[in-house]
Amino acid sequence: MTIGTEPVEATRGLVEIRGVSKSYAGHEVLSDITLTVSPGQVVVVLGPSGSGKSTLLRTINHLESVDRGWVAVDGELIGYQQRGERLFELKEKEILKRRTQVGVVFQNFNLFPHLTAAENIEAAPIALKRLSKTDARELAIGLLERVGLGDKADAYPRQLSGGQQQRVAIARALALQPKVLLFDEPTSALDPELVGEVLDVIRDLARLGTTLIIVTHEIGFAREVADQIVFMDAGRIIESGTATEVLDHPRHTRTQDFLGKVL
Repeated sequence: MTIGTEPVEATRGLVEIRGVSKSYAGHEVLSDITLTVSPGQVVVVLGPSGSGKSTLLRTINHLESVDRGWVAVDGELIGYQQRGERLFELKEKEILKRRTQVGVVFQNFNLFPHLTAAENIEAAPIALKRLSKTDARELAIGLLERVGLGDKADAYPRQLSGGQQQRVAIARALALQPKVLLFDEPTSALDPELVGEVLDVIRDLARLGTTLIIVTHEIGFAREVADQIVFMDAGRIIESGTATEVLDHPRHTRTQDFLGKVL
């Protein structure tokens, strides 16, 4: 595996994806993906099921390795180190360390059922020895208040609605102060009446200048928050641009067909 250029100078939340390809059992699910997300930018990824959107997110924090290409956050390769013109996969401990730069919120919450809301948030900062238990508790309470759940610190996931669980998951992702937050269909597992409360939290993050990459089918939300919309199909980026460019004046027939069915 080789790279042609080195990542640029560090900033805060700059994501560079260069020539990323990924195959499973001979089937290419990502094909030569190149994308730059500027610090503080909100990028929404749209596309039909099976287009590679979730796989792309998982390569950004190295939950999936890549066959070709590379991903860097603030100039630091994720999952690999460069020696000369070749990339070598890091050991798991180093991968985990770099992965903390990129928070992920999944569609199915993935909260620990035996831990309270606060304990779910406290777990990673304590395990990584970043905070004492007392400081981690204070952080957890503050983050729960930030997502509108200050009164749910001692509630277990089973005692929370789906929207509340997803807001706890967002708070948990924020606990390590990541440079970038990834959202993989954050509302797809929710009842329609609960979608708004989660989108409100994401809107707040966008207003605060957090770098966000969001896979979603919520077209209206995409139009509202996205600085850039990326449309994917068959493992490729078909087109990208502002919401007005992609949603109102799509250039590619595949984008036009997709939007014709969902708008």
